[in-house]
Amino acid sequence: MAKAKEHLNLAFIGHVDHGKSTLVGHLLLQAGAIAEQQLDEGENKFRFVMDKLGEERERGVTIDLAHQKFETNTYEYTIVDCPGHRDFVKNMITGASQADAAVLVVAADDGIMPQTKEHVFLSRTLGINQLIIAINKMDLIDYSEEKFNELKKSVSDLIATVGYKDVPFIPVSAFEGDNIKENSPNTSWYKGKALIPTLDELTAPEKPTKLPLRVPVQDVYSITGVGTVPVGRIETGLMKKAENVVFEPAGASGEVKSIEMHHEMFDQAEPGDNIGFNVRGVGKNDIRRGDVAGHSSDAPTVAKEFDAQIQVLQHPGVITIGYTPVFHCHTAQVACTFLELSKKLDPRTGQVAEENPDFLKTGDAAIVKLKPTKPMVIEEYKKIGPMGRFAIRDSGQTVAAGMCISVVPAK
Repeated sequence: MAKAKEHLNLAFIGHVDHGKSTLVGHLLLQAGAIAEQQLDEGENKFRFVMDKLGEERERGVTIDLAHQKFETNTYEYTIVDCPGHRDFVKNMITGASQADAAVLVVAADDGIMPQTKEHVFLSRTLGINQLIIAINKMDLIDYSEEKFNELKKSVSDLIATVGYKDVPFIPVSAFEGDNIKENSPNTSWYKGKALIPTLDELTAPEKPTKLPLRVPVQDVYSITGVGTVPVGRIETGLMKKAENVVFEPAGASGEVKSIEMHHEMFDQAEPGDNIGFNVRGVGKNDIRRGDVAGHSSDAPTVAKEFDAQIQVLQHPGVITIGYTPVFHCHTAQVACTFLELSKKLDPRTGQVAEENPDFLKTGDAAIVKLKPTKPMVIEEYKKIGPMGRFAIRDSGQTVAAGMCISVVPAK
């Protein structure tokens, strides 16, 4: 049997109405993932693929970019949620759909919009290290090389502020299908590759096996004949049978007796594996969702307080000291209080724009000091990436997202 192709999760990001759905639809079509007859006639013929929900189709808004799959000679891809989706940020941060790379779609006739900047910052915050820029709607600017180069310059400046460099730019028309699978005669001046061949030059992510073990608990089951079985996805490190693990902040610990995946027993599990495991001496009431398992010798960090860099995405008012919304970090949901608004940053450059601002509002980026209202595990983003990201939610919406810069441990 041939070795299965390596797998990449791909996000499509960018401002609403810049043509993400149409591009994904045409990409799936040209990659052979959907048949011609599945497509609607008329103006929005490709967007249909992504719009499963009738109501959204009437409103012309994409909500659920379901996990569409396609493959090329190199990789098998899954298209994960796109930011039109209400829970996109939360899903990305809590690991429901971690993207390995993103395609930023910028409309040639519109240029950089507020959401374009927001999504670029978010991609960085969410640990997406590989970016491809698709300058879309080239048909609306008569495939102008000059306009393409102007936009390429301004987008390059924007993405450089958060540390993206050597990023490919591709002129495309999602609607006409230019430069998706093969180079289009309409842009004979463009010497780079089309979108699909460019995707194939992405690198598959290395599994973070060398980092400390971290397994956020999703659920805890009692299974007859086995005992208590916490279930979760290994974010970093390796878990082996007979090792000692500790759950924080619960404090329960013991020896790993068994590891199970898809009803099979294993001696070892690695990052990305969804496992059920049984730990000697740990009962159902000792641990719960939001606890994190790690080796006893390098236990998960319980925060007394922590500093973070955040981006305010959509807040109805302003954020001030004392504000205590719910933080979603890995599988934990814990209210945290803003103790200090340390610095407001210029979102374009990342430089300090203001020390100790009085408040933060939608669109602001800032460094803040936070205190969890009850014990919670969070790690420095630079040390253990997946454990350092969080979404801040309030009244049913994601108001901000961020990453932990430093932690004052509780013990």
